[in-house]
Order: sequence, then structure tokens, then C-alpha cells
Amino acid sequence: CCLMLLTCFRDNTLITRIDIIAFDELKTDYKNPIDQCNTLNPTVDRVKKIKRVRLALKLVLPEYLIHVFFCVMFLCAAEWLTLGLNMPLLSYHIWRYMSRPVMSGPGLYDPTTIMNADILAYCQKEGWCKLAFYLLSFFYYLYGMIYVLVSS
Repeated sequence: CCLMLLTCFRDNTLITRIDIIAFDELKTDYKNPIDQCNTLNPTVDRVKKIKRVRLALKLVLPEYLIHVFFCVMFLCAAEWLTLGLNMPLLSYHIWRYMSRPVMSGPGLYDPTTIMNADILAYCQKEGWCKLAFYLLSFFYYLYGMIYVLVSS
């Protein structure tokens, strides 16, 4: 069970790092906003046409679903402190998704507004903060796993 959680956590950290790189590419004009948003946001039309490998590149929903999965696992295991530490980020994810721009499909990033300097800076800060949270959480989870293994 712990190995499965650590694997999911590793995937979430990878998604966050890809987000940071994607926004840096936008900032330096390496990619245009439409291509970037097509990479980050899943769309209903494209999901039907694209293979599973390409679907994994759609970053917003998998990150949120993995985090919800973590919280459900902590709830089932009665890890109240760990669940309490994850609730602020889960609440932020829910708020962020509920207050996303109006679009035809799921996703957070609108190609018409993502090049706004304030929004781009906000997305970069959000990515760095989430990466810091995931790394600190990783070491906390690793400590907890080692503590349980040593004490038993």
C-alpha cells in the first residue's frame, strides 16, 4: 500500500514539475498559448481521438485526482494528522477548479488569458508552492513509513 502511495506521489510531483516547465516555456515565448493550453487541459473532442499515452500528458485533472486519492487513503487509514495537512491543498484544488475560466471542456487554463503577466506569474508561483508542498510531504510520508517498519 505504501509503495502504491509513493508511486502516485512521484507521479504528482512529476506533473507539478512539468507544469513549472510549461509556464517557463510560455514566459520565454518558446511555446504559444494555444499549444500550451492544449497540452495542459484535457478536451472532450481530443480525448476520444488520442491514445492513452497522450492522455497522460493532460496535467490538471490527473494531479487533482491523485491528490483526492491520497486524501481518501489517509481517511481510510485513519491518518488524521496527515489528512489535516493535506486538506488545505485539497480545498485549494477544489476552489481553483470551481473558479476556473468558462470554457467548453474541463481544464484550468484559457489560451486567451494565460499570457497575461499576472496570471502567468501566479501560475508559476502556484507550481513552485505545490512542488515544495509535495516534496515536504514526500519526506514526511517516507519518515512515517520508515517509523512504522522499524517499530514493528
